[in-house]
Amino acid sequence: MEVIFCDEAETERRAMPARERQAMLAAIEKLRQFGDRLGSPHSSAVLGAGATLRELRPRGGRSPWRAFYRRFGDVIVVGAIGPEAEVDRRGFQRAAEAAIARLATFEERMRNA
Repeated sequence: MEVIFCDEAETERRAMPARERQAMLAAIEKLRQFGDRLGSPHSSAVLGAGATLRELRPRGGRSPWRAFYRRFGDVIVVGAIGPEAEVDRRGFQRAAEAAIARLATFEERMRNA
């Protein structure tokens, strides 16, 4: 399955510490391979964000970083990169909200294309 990043999410990914960026890339590769079948502890629904927003958990959840994503047909789109909820609850919430807004914009662009 194809995995792409919103521009802002790509910028956030590049700003991660090198070791964490590598862990994120490994998790993205798992997401490419397994798509929706990638389950816990590598991926889960974001509580309170509806059924469509999911979080990717590098290192099987042991990373302090998360990628927030949603599937659109045959493509998974990463809308934001942010901290893990127990590390930074407010940062997690901000990243989830940013992902929701960015993914809505992405969806709107797809409809108008």
